Amino acid sequence: MTTLMIQGTTSDAGKSTVVAGLCRVLARRGVSVAPFKPQNMALNSAVTVDGGEIGRSTALQALAAGVEAHSDMNPVLLKPESDRGAQVILRGRVHGHMDALDYHAYKREAKATVLAAWEALSARHDVIIAEGAGSPAEINLRENDIANMGFAEAVDCPVLLVGDIDRGGVFAQLVGTLELLSESERQRTHGFIINRFRGDMALLQPGLDWLEGHTGKPALGTLPYLQGLVLDAEDSLGLHGRQGGESALRVVVPVLPRISNHNDFDPLRLHPEVELTFVGPDQAIPPADLIILPGSKSTCADLAWLRAQGWEAAIRRHLRYGGRVLGICGGFQMLGEWVNDPEGLEGAAGSTPGLGLLEMETRMLSGKRLRNVGGRLLPEGVAIAGYEIHQGISEGPALARPFCELAGEPDGAISEDGQVMGTYLHGLFDTAEACTALMARCGLDKTAAAVDLAAHRQAELDRLADALEHSLDIAAIERLLDT
Repeated sequence: MTTLMIQGTTSDAGKSTVVAGLCRVLARRGVSVAPFKPQNMALNSAVTVDGGEIGRSTALQALAAGVEAHSDMNPVLLKPESDRGAQVILRGRVHGHMDALDYHAYKREAKATVLAAWEALSARHDVIIAEGAGSPAEINLRENDIANMGFAEAVDCPVLLVGDIDRGGVFAQLVGTLELLSESERQRTHGFIINRFRGDMALLQPGLDWLEGHTGKPALGTLPYLQGLVLDAEDSLGLHGRQGGESALRVVVPVLPRISNHNDFDPLRLHPEVELTFVGPDQAIPPADLIILPGSKSTCADLAWLRAQGWEAAIRRHLRYGGRVLGICGGFQMLGEWVNDPEGLEGAAGSTPGLGLLEMETRMLSGKRLRNVGGRLLPEGVAIAGYEIHQGISEGPALARPFCELAGEPDGAISEDGQVMGTYLHGLFDTAEACTALMARCGLDKTAAAVDLAAHRQAELDRLADALEHSLDIAAIERLLDT
Protein backbone atom coordinates (compact mmCIF):
# COMPACT_ATOMS: atom_id res chain seq x y z
CA MET A 1 0.00 0.00 0.00
CA THR A 2 1.11 3.53 -0.72
CA THR A 3 -0.45 6.97 -0.41
CA LEU A 4 0.13 10.12 -2.46
CA MET A 5 -1.42 13.40 -1.33
CA ILE A 6 -2.51 16.25 -3.59
CA GLN A 7 -2.60 19.62 -1.86
CA GLY A 8 -3.39 23.03 -3.28
CA THR A 9 -2.29 26.61 -2.85
CA THR A 10 -5.92 27.72 -2.41
CA SER A 11 -9.44 26.38 -2.39
CA ASP A 12 -10.53 25.53 -5.94
CA ALA A 13 -6.94 25.30 -7.15
CA GLY A 14 -7.76 21.97 -8.78
CA LYS A 15 -7.07 19.38 -6.09
CA SER A 16 -10.35 17.52 -6.59
CA THR A 17 -9.88 17.50 -10.36
CA VAL A 18 -6.31 16.19 -10.19
CA VAL A 19 -7.27 13.46 -7.72
CA ALA A 20 -10.18 12.36 -9.92
CA GLY A 21 -7.94 12.34 -12.98
CA LEU A 22 -5.18 10.35 -11.26
CA CYS A 23 -7.71 7.83 -9.94
CA ARG A 24 -8.99 7.26 -13.48
CA VAL A 25 -5.46 7.08 -14.97
CA LEU A 26 -4.38 4.45 -12.42
CA ALA A 27 -7.63 2.51 -12.66
CA ARG A 28 -7.22 2.28 -16.44
CA ARG A 29 -3.78 0.76 -15.78
CA GLY A 30 -5.28 -1.94 -13.57
CA VAL A 31 -4.27 -0.44 -10.22
CA SER A 32 -6.54 -0.92 -7.21
CA VAL A 33 -6.87 2.74 -6.24
CA ALA A 34 -9.20 4.72 -3.99
CA PRO A 35 -9.59 8.43 -3.14
CA PHE A 36 -9.31 9.79 0.38
CA LYS A 37 -10.13 13.20 1.81
CA PRO A 38 -9.38 13.38 5.55
CA GLN A 39 -11.54 16.44 6.18
CA ASN A 40 -13.98 18.20 3.90
CA MET A 41 -16.28 21.17 4.37
CA ALA A 42 -19.10 20.97 1.86
CA LEU A 43 -22.86 21.00 1.50
CA ASN A 44 -22.74 18.75 -1.56
CA SER A 45 -22.78 15.18 -0.34
CA ALA A 46 -23.45 11.66 -1.54
CA VAL A 47 -24.79 8.45 0.01
CA THR A 48 -22.22 5.66 0.27
CA VAL A 49 -22.48 1.92 -0.21
CA ASP A 50 -22.33 1.43 3.57
CA GLY A 51 -25.20 3.86 4.17
CA GLY A 52 -23.07 6.84 5.17
CA GLU A 53 -22.52 10.34 3.81
CA ILE A 54 -19.40 11.83 2.20
CA GLY A 55 -18.52 14.85 0.09
CA ARG A 56 -19.80 14.57 -3.48
CA SER A 57 -16.41 15.31 -5.04
CA THR A 58 -14.95 12.30 -3.21
CA ALA A 59 -17.82 10.14 -4.47
CA LEU A 60 -16.98 11.30 -8.00
CA GLN A 61 -13.34 10.33 -7.42
CA ALA A 62 -14.50 6.87 -6.34
CA LEU A 63 -16.41 6.61 -9.62
CA ALA A 64 -13.21 7.61 -11.42
CA ALA A 65 -11.38 4.83 -9.59
CA GLY A 66 -14.04 2.30 -10.51
CA VAL A 67 -14.98 1.54 -6.90
CA GLU A 68 -18.07 2.15 -4.80
CA ALA A 69 -18.05 5.24 -2.62
CA HIS A 70 -17.48 4.35 1.05
CA SER A 71 -17.63 6.46 4.21
CA ASP A 72 -13.95 5.63 4.91
CA MET A 73 -13.02 7.80 1.92
CA ASN A 74 -14.07 11.02 3.70
CA PRO A 75 -13.99 10.37 7.45
CA VAL A 76 -14.68 13.97 8.52
CA LEU A 77 -17.36 15.96 6.69
CA LEU A 78 -18.35 19.40 7.96
CA LYS A 79 -21.69 20.73 6.70
CA PRO A 80 -21.95 24.45 7.51
CA GLU A 81 -25.18 25.55 9.16
CA SER A 82 -24.10 29.14 9.80
CA ASP A 83 -20.98 31.28 9.45
CA ARG A 84 -19.67 29.87 12.73
CA GLY A 85 -21.15 26.41 13.13
CA ALA A 86 -21.45 23.12 11.29
CA GLN A 87 -22.86 19.65 11.50
CA VAL A 88 -19.97 17.24 12.09
CA ILE A 89 -20.16 13.88 10.30
CA LEU A 90 -17.65 11.17 11.23
CA ARG A 91 -17.22 8.14 8.97
CA GLY A 92 -20.56 8.83 7.36
CA ARG A 93 -22.66 9.37 10.50
CA VAL A 94 -23.76 12.55 12.29
CA HIS A 95 -21.59 13.11 15.35
CA GLY A 96 -23.10 16.42 16.45
CA HIS A 97 -23.04 20.17 15.94
CA MET A 98 -20.04 22.34 16.78
CA ASP A 99 -19.03 25.94 16.41
CA ALA A 100 -15.68 26.70 14.79
CA LEU A 101 -13.72 27.07 18.03
CA ASP A 102 -15.10 23.85 19.51
CA TYR A 103 -14.28 21.92 16.37
CA HIS A 104 -10.76 23.37 16.26
CA ALA A 105 -10.21 21.93 19.73
CA TYR A 106 -11.89 18.65 18.76
CA LYS A 107 -9.52 18.01 15.83
CA ARG A 108 -7.12 16.23 18.17
CA GLU A 109 -9.77 13.55 18.69
CA ALA A 110 -10.95 13.61 15.08
CA LYS A 111 -7.42 12.66 14.00
CA ALA A 112 -7.94 9.15 15.40
CA THR A 113 -11.06 8.80 13.25
CA VAL A 114 -9.16 9.95 10.17
CA LEU A 115 -6.29 7.52 10.69
CA ALA A 116 -8.62 4.60 11.43
CA ALA A 117 -10.52 5.24 8.20
CA TRP A 118 -7.27 5.58 6.21
CA GLU A 119 -5.98 2.28 7.62
CA ALA A 120 -9.24 0.49 6.78
CA LEU A 121 -9.24 1.88 3.25
CA SER A 122 -5.57 1.06 2.78
CA ALA A 123 -6.24 -2.56 3.70
CA ARG A 124 -8.61 -2.82 0.73
CA HIS A 125 -6.62 -0.96 -1.95
CA ASP A 126 -3.04 -0.84 -3.20
CA VAL A 127 -2.91 2.93 -3.79
CA ILE A 128 -4.61 5.82 -1.99
CA ILE A 129 -4.75 9.24 -3.66
CA ALA A 130 -5.48 11.68 -0.84
CA GLU A 131 -6.75 15.22 -1.23
CA GLY A 132 -6.04 18.16 1.02
CA ALA A 133 -8.49 20.92 1.91
CA GLY A 134 -7.99 24.63 1.34
CA SER A 135 -4.28 25.37 1.68
CA PRO A 136 -1.56 23.83 3.87
CA ALA A 137 -0.27 27.39 4.49
CA GLU A 138 -3.27 28.52 6.55
CA ILE A 139 -1.19 29.40 9.60
CA ASN A 140 -4.17 29.95 11.90
CA LEU A 141 -5.36 26.37 11.31
CA ARG A 142 -2.01 24.57 11.57
CA GLU A 143 -2.42 23.37 15.16
CA ASN A 144 -3.76 19.78 15.23
CA ASP A 145 -4.20 19.89 11.45
CA ILE A 146 -5.80 16.78 9.96
CA ALA A 147 -6.69 18.14 6.53
CA ASN A 148 -3.31 18.77 4.92
CA MET A 149 0.27 18.38 6.17
CA GLY A 150 -0.89 17.12 9.55
CA PHE A 151 -2.28 14.06 7.82
CA ALA A 152 0.66 13.73 5.42
CA GLU A 153 3.13 13.83 8.32
CA ALA A 154 1.10 11.29 10.31
CA VAL A 155 1.09 8.71 7.50
CA ASP A 156 4.46 9.78 6.04
CA CYS A 157 3.29 10.20 2.45
CA PRO A 158 4.67 12.36 -0.40
CA VAL A 159 2.81 15.50 -1.45
CA LEU A 160 2.32 17.29 -4.77
CA LEU A 161 1.24 20.93 -4.74
CA VAL A 162 -1.31 22.27 -7.26
CA GLY A 163 -1.58 25.94 -8.24
CA ASP A 164 -4.19 27.62 -10.44
CA ILE A 165 -2.64 29.81 -13.13
CA ASP A 166 -6.03 30.97 -14.44
CA ARG A 167 -6.57 33.23 -11.41
CA GLY A 168 -3.06 34.71 -11.77
CA GLY A 169 0.04 34.76 -9.59
CA VAL A 170 0.68 31.03 -9.77
CA PHE A 171 4.43 31.29 -9.03
CA ALA A 172 3.71 33.42 -5.96
CA GLN A 173 1.08 30.85 -4.93
CA LEU A 174 3.51 27.95 -5.17
CA VAL A 175 6.63 29.58 -3.74
CA GLY A 176 4.71 31.40 -1.02
CA THR A 177 2.98 28.21 0.09
CA LEU A 178 6.26 26.33 0.18
CA GLU A 179 7.89 29.12 2.19
CA LEU A 180 5.22 28.91 4.89
CA LEU A 181 5.68 25.19 5.44
CA SER A 182 7.97 23.63 8.02
CA GLU A 183 11.24 22.07 6.88
CA SER A 184 9.90 18.52 7.11
CA GLU A 185 6.78 19.55 5.15
CA ARG A 186 8.90 21.13 2.42
CA GLN A 187 10.94 17.95 2.22
CA ARG A 188 7.87 15.80 1.61
CA THR A 189 6.60 18.17 -1.12
CA HIS A 190 7.99 16.46 -4.22
CA GLY A 191 6.85 18.78 -6.98
CA PHE A 192 4.28 21.06 -8.53
CA ILE A 193 1.33 20.81 -10.89
CA ILE A 194 0.03 23.92 -12.63
CA ASN A 195 -3.66 23.84 -13.44
CA ARG A 196 -5.93 25.62 -15.98
CA PHE A 197 -3.29 26.98 -18.38
CA ARG A 198 -4.41 28.71 -21.58
CA GLY A 199 -1.88 29.79 -24.17
CA ASP A 200 1.49 28.89 -25.63
CA MET A 201 3.67 26.69 -23.40
CA ALA A 202 6.74 28.45 -24.78
CA LEU A 203 5.68 31.56 -22.87
CA LEU A 204 5.32 29.61 -19.62
CA GLN A 205 8.57 27.64 -19.84
CA PRO A 206 10.90 30.38 -18.49
CA GLY A 207 8.71 30.57 -15.38
CA LEU A 208 8.84 26.81 -14.93
CA ASP A 209 12.62 26.83 -15.29
CA TRP A 210 12.87 29.56 -12.65
CA LEU A 211 10.48 27.70 -10.32
CA GLU A 212 12.53 24.52 -10.47
CA GLY A 213 15.81 26.41 -10.00
CA HIS A 214 14.49 28.48 -7.10
CA THR A 215 12.86 25.63 -5.16
CA GLY A 216 14.89 22.64 -6.27
CA LYS A 217 11.64 20.81 -6.96
CA PRO A 218 10.29 19.70 -10.35
CA ALA A 219 7.23 20.98 -12.15
CA LEU A 220 5.54 17.69 -13.01
CA GLY A 221 3.26 19.15 -15.63
CA THR A 222 0.83 21.83 -16.72
CA LEU A 223 -2.81 20.93 -17.19
CA PRO A 224 -4.67 22.82 -19.90
CA TYR A 225 -7.88 24.71 -19.23
CA LEU A 226 -10.47 22.10 -20.18
CA GLN A 227 -13.22 24.20 -21.70
CA GLY A 228 -16.71 23.05 -20.81
CA LEU A 229 -15.60 20.36 -18.34
CA VAL A 230 -18.57 19.59 -16.09
CA LEU A 231 -17.84 17.43 -13.05
CA ASP A 232 -19.54 17.28 -9.68
CA ALA A 233 -18.27 20.30 -7.76
CA GLU A 234 -17.18 20.07 -4.15
CA ASP A 235 -19.11 23.10 -3.01
CA SER A 236 -18.51 26.11 -5.23
CA LEU A 237 -21.35 27.36 -7.38
CA GLY A 238 -20.68 30.05 -9.91
CA LEU A 239 -23.77 32.11 -10.59
CA HIS A 240 -23.91 31.06 -14.19
CA GLY A 241 -26.16 28.64 -15.94
CA ARG A 242 -26.72 28.12 -19.63
CA GLN A 243 -28.22 30.34 -22.29
CA GLY A 244 -30.80 28.71 -24.52
CA GLY A 245 -32.46 29.48 -27.81
CA GLU A 246 -35.74 31.29 -28.32
CA SER A 247 -37.75 28.10 -27.74
CA ALA A 248 -35.79 27.01 -24.66
CA LEU A 249 -37.54 26.20 -21.40
CA ARG A 250 -36.59 28.85 -18.85
CA VAL A 251 -35.58 27.38 -15.47
CA VAL A 252 -34.62 29.58 -12.52
CA VAL A 253 -32.91 28.40 -9.31
CA PRO A 254 -32.74 30.86 -6.38
CA VAL A 255 -29.37 30.36 -4.68
CA LEU A 256 -29.92 30.05 -0.93
CA PRO A 257 -27.12 30.78 1.58
CA ARG A 258 -26.95 27.09 2.60
CA ILE A 259 -27.87 25.56 -0.75
CA SER A 260 -27.03 21.86 -0.77
CA ASN A 261 -26.48 19.34 -3.53
CA HIS A 262 -26.59 21.86 -6.33
CA ASN A 263 -25.28 19.08 -8.59
CA ASP A 264 -28.97 18.29 -9.02
CA PHE A 265 -28.93 20.97 -11.73
CA ASP A 266 -25.97 19.75 -13.78
CA PRO A 267 -28.25 17.89 -16.25
CA LEU A 268 -30.13 21.15 -16.82
CA ARG A 269 -26.86 23.00 -17.44
CA LEU A 270 -26.15 20.44 -20.14
CA HIS A 271 -29.62 20.27 -21.69
CA PRO A 272 -29.57 21.85 -25.17
CA GLU A 273 -33.13 23.21 -24.83
CA VAL A 274 -33.01 24.53 -21.26
CA GLU A 275 -31.99 28.04 -20.28
CA LEU A 276 -30.81 27.70 -16.68
CA THR A 277 -30.40 30.78 -14.50
CA PHE A 278 -29.07 30.91 -10.95
CA VAL A 279 -30.40 33.95 -9.08
CA GLY A 280 -28.12 35.31 -6.37
CA PRO A 281 -28.49 37.81 -3.53
CA ASP A 282 -30.20 41.10 -4.37
CA GLN A 283 -31.18 39.88 -7.82
CA ALA A 284 -34.76 39.76 -9.08
CA ILE A 285 -36.24 36.47 -10.19
CA PRO A 286 -36.68 36.80 -13.98
CA PRO A 287 -39.62 35.46 -16.00
CA ALA A 288 -39.48 31.67 -16.07
CA ASP A 289 -41.39 28.53 -16.94
CA LEU A 290 -40.11 26.67 -13.87
CA ILE A 291 -38.68 27.85 -10.55
CA ILE A 292 -36.82 25.18 -8.56
CA LEU A 293 -36.27 25.63 -4.83
CA PRO A 294 -33.09 23.65 -4.10
CA GLY A 295 -32.01 21.64 -1.10
CA SER A 296 -30.91 23.48 2.03
CA LYS A 297 -28.87 22.59 5.11
CA SER A 298 -30.79 25.19 7.15
CA THR A 299 -34.35 25.15 5.87
CA CYS A 300 -35.92 27.69 8.24
CA ALA A 301 -33.04 30.17 8.06
CA ASP A 302 -32.90 29.94 4.27
CA LEU A 303 -36.67 30.37 4.05
CA ALA A 304 -36.43 33.57 6.11
CA TRP A 305 -33.62 34.77 3.84
CA LEU A 306 -35.69 33.95 0.74
CA ARG A 307 -38.49 36.11 2.10
CA ALA A 308 -36.11 38.96 2.92
CA GLN A 309 -34.98 38.92 -0.72
CA GLY A 310 -38.56 39.47 -1.86
CA TRP A 311 -38.56 36.12 -3.63
CA GLU A 312 -41.76 34.82 -2.00
CA ALA A 313 -43.79 37.52 -3.75
CA ALA A 314 -41.98 36.74 -7.01
CA ILE A 315 -42.83 33.03 -6.67
CA ARG A 316 -46.51 33.81 -6.06
CA ARG A 317 -46.58 36.14 -9.06
CA HIS A 318 -44.90 33.41 -11.15
CA LEU A 319 -47.67 30.97 -10.18
CA ARG A 320 -50.43 33.50 -10.97
CA TYR A 321 -49.05 33.73 -14.51
CA GLY A 322 -49.20 29.95 -14.89
CA GLY A 323 -45.61 29.02 -14.08
CA ARG A 324 -44.56 25.91 -12.18
CA VAL A 325 -42.58 25.49 -8.95
CA LEU A 326 -40.60 22.43 -7.90
CA GLY A 327 -39.05 21.97 -4.46
CA ILE A 328 -36.26 19.46 -3.82
CA CYS A 329 -35.61 18.21 -0.27
CA GLY A 330 -35.32 21.38 1.86
CA GLY A 331 -37.00 23.28 -0.97
CA PHE A 332 -39.88 20.78 -0.78
CA GLN A 333 -40.20 21.40 2.95
CA MET A 334 -40.45 25.15 2.31
CA LEU A 335 -43.50 24.61 0.09
CA GLY A 336 -45.61 23.42 3.01
CA GLU A 337 -47.56 25.35 5.63
CA TRP A 338 -45.11 24.94 8.53
CA VAL A 339 -41.56 23.75 9.18
CA ASN A 340 -41.31 22.65 12.81
CA ASP A 341 -37.94 22.22 14.50
CA PRO A 342 -38.79 21.63 18.18
CA GLU A 343 -35.29 20.41 19.10
CA GLY A 344 -33.42 23.15 17.23
CA LEU A 345 -31.65 20.63 14.99
CA GLU A 346 -31.00 23.18 12.23
CA GLY A 347 -30.97 26.41 14.24
CA ALA A 348 -33.17 28.01 16.87
CA ALA A 349 -35.94 25.75 18.18
CA GLY A 350 -39.43 26.68 17.04
CA SER A 351 -41.75 26.73 14.06
CA THR A 352 -41.51 28.71 10.84
CA PRO A 353 -44.44 29.36 8.49
CA GLY A 354 -43.81 27.85 5.07
CA LEU A 355 -44.86 29.23 1.72
CA GLY A 356 -48.23 27.53 2.09
CA LEU A 357 -48.25 26.18 -1.47
CA LEU A 358 -48.80 22.55 -0.41
CA GLU A 359 -51.11 21.42 2.39
CA MET A 360 -48.53 19.74 4.61
CA GLU A 361 -46.19 20.31 7.55
CA THR A 362 -42.63 19.16 8.16
CA ARG A 363 -41.16 18.18 11.52
CA MET A 364 -37.39 17.98 11.91
CA LEU A 365 -36.18 14.80 13.60
CA SER A 366 -32.79 13.72 14.88
CA GLY A 367 -31.12 11.23 12.58
CA LYS A 368 -30.98 11.35 8.80
CA ARG A 369 -32.54 9.36 6.06
CA LEU A 370 -29.64 8.26 3.88
CA ARG A 371 -30.23 5.97 0.94
CA ASN A 372 -29.66 5.47 -2.75
CA VAL A 373 -33.05 4.66 -4.20
CA GLY A 374 -34.95 4.11 -7.41
CA GLY A 375 -38.58 4.26 -8.40
CA ARG A 376 -40.89 5.85 -10.93
CA LEU A 377 -42.19 9.30 -11.71
CA LEU A 378 -45.94 9.79 -11.28
CA PRO A 379 -48.12 9.81 -13.25
CA GLU A 380 -45.82 9.18 -16.24
CA GLY A 381 -44.39 5.95 -14.82
CA VAL A 382 -40.89 6.81 -16.08
CA ALA A 383 -38.06 5.19 -14.08
CA ILE A 384 -36.11 7.54 -11.79
CA ALA A 385 -33.11 7.01 -9.53
CA GLY A 386 -31.27 9.17 -7.05
CA TYR A 387 -30.62 9.51 -3.34
CA GLU A 388 -32.13 10.89 -0.16
CA ILE A 389 -30.22 12.93 2.45
CA HIS A 390 -32.58 14.70 4.81
CA GLN A 391 -33.77 15.21 8.35
CA GLY A 392 -37.45 15.40 9.13
CA ILE A 393 -40.70 14.01 7.83
CA SER A 394 -43.52 15.74 5.96
CA GLU A 395 -47.18 14.95 6.57
CA GLY A 396 -50.51 16.28 5.32
CA PRO A 397 -53.26 15.94 2.69
CA ALA A 398 -50.93 17.11 -0.11
CA LEU A 399 -49.00 13.84 0.14
CA ALA A 400 -52.09 11.98 -1.09
CA ARG A 401 -51.02 13.21 -4.55
CA PRO A 402 -47.40 11.93 -4.63
CA PHE A 403 -44.77 13.23 -7.01
CA CYS A 404 -43.13 9.84 -7.41
CA GLU A 405 -42.83 6.36 -5.99
CA LEU A 406 -39.53 5.35 -4.37
CA ALA A 407 -38.82 1.72 -3.48
CA GLY A 408 -42.55 1.06 -3.69
CA GLU A 409 -43.52 3.94 -1.37
CA PRO A 410 -45.06 7.33 -2.29
CA ASP A 411 -42.78 10.39 -2.07
CA GLY A 412 -43.41 14.09 -2.43
CA ALA A 413 -46.53 15.89 -3.54
CA ILE A 414 -48.21 17.63 -6.47
CA SER A 415 -50.83 20.35 -6.08
CA GLU A 416 -54.29 19.77 -7.50
CA ASP A 417 -53.60 22.10 -10.43
CA GLY A 418 -50.20 20.52 -11.08
CA GLN A 419 -48.32 23.82 -10.76
CA VAL A 420 -46.54 23.04 -7.47
CA MET A 421 -44.43 19.91 -7.05
CA GLY A 422 -42.04 18.64 -4.42
CA THR A 423 -39.87 15.62 -3.63
CA TYR A 424 -37.15 14.46 -1.26
CA LEU A 425 -35.26 12.82 -4.14
CA HIS A 426 -31.93 14.33 -5.19
CA GLY A 427 -30.68 13.47 -8.67
CA LEU A 428 -34.13 13.31 -10.23
CA PHE A 429 -32.87 14.88 -13.51
CA ASP A 430 -29.86 12.56 -13.84
CA THR A 431 -31.38 10.05 -16.25
CA ALA A 432 -32.30 11.32 -19.69
CA GLU A 433 -35.74 9.70 -19.56
CA ALA A 434 -36.73 11.32 -16.26
CA CYS A 435 -35.33 14.70 -17.26
CA THR A 436 -37.21 14.58 -20.57
CA ALA A 437 -40.48 13.67 -18.83
CA LEU A 438 -40.13 16.44 -16.24
CA MET A 439 -39.21 19.09 -18.78
CA ALA A 440 -42.12 17.99 -20.98
CA ARG A 441 -44.43 18.37 -17.97
CA CYS A 442 -43.23 21.97 -17.72
CA GLY A 443 -43.87 22.70 -21.40
CA LEU A 444 -40.80 21.52 -23.33
CA ASP A 445 -41.23 19.43 -26.46
CA LYS A 446 -40.64 15.76 -25.60
CA THR A 447 -38.37 15.38 -28.62
CA ALA A 448 -35.73 17.64 -27.03
CA ALA A 449 -32.70 15.53 -26.16
CA ALA A 450 -31.69 15.39 -22.50
CA VAL A 451 -28.24 14.30 -21.33
CA ASP A 452 -27.69 11.05 -19.45
CA LEU A 453 -25.57 12.35 -16.59
CA ALA A 454 -24.02 8.98 -15.68
CA ALA A 455 -22.68 8.51 -19.20
CA HIS A 456 -21.60 12.16 -19.33
CA ARG A 457 -19.64 11.80 -16.06
CA GLN A 458 -17.77 8.78 -17.39
CA ALA A 459 -16.92 10.56 -20.63
CA GLU A 460 -15.70 13.65 -18.75
CA LEU A 461 -13.55 11.54 -16.43
CA ASP A 462 -11.94 9.86 -19.44
CA ARG A 463 -11.39 13.25 -21.04
CA LEU A 464 -9.75 14.46 -17.83
CA ALA A 465 -7.56 11.35 -17.57
CA ASP A 466 -6.48 11.76 -21.19
CA ALA A 467 -5.41 15.32 -20.38
CA LEU A 468 -3.38 14.15 -17.39
CA GLU A 469 -1.74 11.38 -19.40
CA HIS A 470 -0.73 13.94 -22.03
CA SER A 471 0.29 16.81 -19.76
CA LEU A 472 1.76 15.33 -16.57
CA ASP A 473 4.89 13.28 -15.93
CA ILE A 474 2.93 10.18 -14.98
CA ALA A 475 6.11 8.11 -14.80
CA ALA A 476 7.49 10.43 -12.10
CA ILE A 477 4.21 10.18 -10.19
CA GLU A 478 4.34 6.38 -10.41
CA ARG A 479 7.86 6.47 -9.00
CA LEU A 480 6.50 8.39 -5.99
CA LEU A 481 3.93 5.66 -5.54
CA ASP A 482 6.68 3.02 -5.58
CA THR A 483 8.77 4.69 -2.85
